[in-house]
Amino acid sequence: MGSARADAVMVRPQELVGIEIKSDADTYARLARQIREYDRYYDRNILVVGTGHTRREGDYVEDHVPEHWGVITVELEDGAPNFYIAREPRPNPHVEQKKKISILLRPELAHIQQLNAMHRYERLSKEKVIDKILEQVPEEILQMQMCEELFQRDYEKIRETINAYRTAHGKKARTRRRQKYRPV
Repeated sequence: MGSARADAVMVRPQELVGIEIKSDADTYARLARQIREYDRYYDRNILVVGTGHTRREGDYVEDHVPEHWGVITVELEDGAPNFYIAREPRPNPHVEQKKKISILLRPELAHIQQLNAMHRYERLSKEKVIDKILEQVPEEILQMQMCEELFQRDYEKIRETINAYRTAHGKKARTRRRQKYRPV
C-alpha cells in the first residue's frame, strides 16, 4: 500500500482493518509515514505494541497515533502472550475508496464487475477499471464485495488466472518466486 507495507490486514464482513505491529525493539521513527498510508487504505487501524512501549517514562503509546486508531498492548505472562485493548479503533475518517479498492487484483476486480453486470473494460488500465467500478457500484455494496473478495483470496488460483491471461496474450508466464532468507 503506497510507500508502506501493512503488517497485517483483518478482513471483516464489511470493513478492512489495518494492523501495525511495533516490537519492543522498534522505534516510532517511521510511524508518522505509516499512519498516513494506513489511513488512506483501511476503514479502521490498530497499533499493536509490546510492553517496552508501555513502560517508557512519560511516553504514552496512545500519544503517537491519532484518536481514531486502536491500541493493543501485548504482555508476556507465564510464558504466554496476553492482549489488552488500551483503546478501541474507531472508523477512519481519512480512508480513500480508490486507494482501498486498489488492494484488489485484476481478477478480483473482474469478478466484482461480473457480479454487478458491468462491461468488462478489458482494454482499460486497472486505475480506469477502478474508476468505472466506483462510478457504477453503490459504496455499501462495493464494500461488502471487496471484503468478500479479499476473504476468499486464493493466491494459487490468482497466479493461474494471471498466467493464463499472459500466455493468451503472448507474454511469458510467471513462475512462483522463492523467498530468499538470509541468516541473521
